[in-house]
Amino acid sequence: IARALMNGGDVILADEPTGALDSASGVEVMNILKELHADGHTIILVTHDAQVASHAQRIIEISDGCIVADRANTPEGEAVPQTTGTAPRVAAQKEGWAAVWGRVGEAAQMAVRAMVGHKLRTLLTMLGIIIGIASVVAVVALGEGSRQKILADISDMGTNTVTLYPGEGFGDRRAGRVRSLTADDAQAIAQLTYVDSVTPGVQTSVTARRGNVDKTTTVSGVGEQFFRVRGYTIENGSAFDEDSVLRRTQDAVIDPNTQDAFFPNGENPLGKVILLGNVPARVVGVTAKKDSPWGANDSLTVWLPYTTVMSRMLGTTYLREITVRIHDGVDSKAAESGVTALVTQRHGKEDFFTMNSDSIRQTVEKTTATMTLLVSAIALISLVVGGIGVMNIMLVSVTERTQEIGVRMAVGARQGDILRQFLIEAVLVCLLGGALGVSLALLIGLTFNQAVSSFRMVFSVASMVAAFTVSTLIGVLFGFLPARRAAQLDPVDALSRQ
Repeated sequence: IARALMNGGDVILADEPTGALDSASGVEVMNILKELHADGHTIILVTHDAQVASHAQRIIEISDGCIVADRANTPEGEAVPQTTGTAPRVAAQKEGWAAVWGRVGEAAQMAVRAMVGHKLRTLLTMLGIIIGIASVVAVVALGEGSRQKILADISDMGTNTVTLYPGEGFGDRRAGRVRSLTADDAQAIAQLTYVDSVTPGVQTSVTARRGNVDKTTTVSGVGEQFFRVRGYTIENGSAFDEDSVLRRTQDAVIDPNTQDAFFPNGENPLGKVILLGNVPARVVGVTAKKDSPWGANDSLTVWLPYTTVMSRMLGTTYLREITVRIHDGVDSKAAESGVTALVTQRHGKEDFFTMNSDSIRQTVEKTTATMTLLVSAIALISLVVGGIGVMNIMLVSVTERTQEIGVRMAVGARQGDILRQFLIEAVLVCLLGGALGVSLALLIGLTFNQAVSSFRMVFSVASMVAAFTVSTLIGVLFGFLPARRAAQLDPVDALSRQ
């Protein structure tokens, strides 16, 4: 009776329901059937006992395979019901979303019990998933951290800058004879609305002396906005200003390498004089140390007003370069086109070329994205291996649990119920493995960030969501075959296996 009711049957076939029962148990069974009939179930009895048959509202007698009688019957104390053809369908009423969710919930409970009952097997099953998910999330975080570190280093060179050089390109041997870039060009570019700051630039190499120390030093002639354009920070003293540029002062800003070379004993360099070739220069500022994205830089650099370098050291009136910093949020390519158009109009021809730092940024972003994708694809292989492990363990589990499956099917479980249970179990294993994998990746990131100071692993919510999505898909894909195999087991064969 319980098995018949488990799946909500509308019609109950009762073959000799009181056979081999004592009279008290027989009465109890008949009372249960009568209650079910009153609830709307159709009860069909097959019996040799006329007393049992007397409980029915319709009695059909069969003898030697032929119907010999078909009559209505009014059980004692009961009224004959009026048949309307619309008898209530209790089971149908119970069907719907509530019933579906009830079966899903029951399957989930069975899956959890199976996992808890075999903890070691469950842990070994999800081990591949844990390693795979942790690898993918950690690799993505490592790639993002590397990308941000490289882009930060590039930004230190000058955020969103466009630099103009004479000639047709790097390696142009006629570039030295092109002398059309001037300070007036820099002033005209500075008037553009999307330009943040501009600095002219000239450069030479001289022997710098102080006391008995002499070193080969690069002298860069720049404008007062150079340190903003290139992202330098003054750590000690101050930079020269616009008045210094106009008056061609011999005020110098030095880098930390130059300070270490000429002031090795911790002496304060401010106000001290360094001889640059034949030109004395008074130190007014020292820049903060700035790591180069291209590796260690141990060259010595001194910055002077470009007017001073041009008039006192080079004797020229033209510039070697003009560097323009674009306002944040302005499209770098569009700004580069505007600067090029302006200078071309001033010169009457395009006798210069440009280098856009944003191109370097885009190249680095593409390269790091490609490398991250490559390493992530390799890490995904471990996820596939983990999924295969899940499938194998689940297949073994089906074999081990054959009798359990047979018992469930014997008491009314459908193939869909068995399929659902094993599929949910596989998905739960993968989801739990995904959660543990993400936790492991976060632990690796925490340890890495504490041990390494050069850059950090940067985790993203998107990668974690993707990890859980992949875990679910692996559970569905690799769990379906074992679940389907379990659902197709014959109950009789399953129960007979030892």
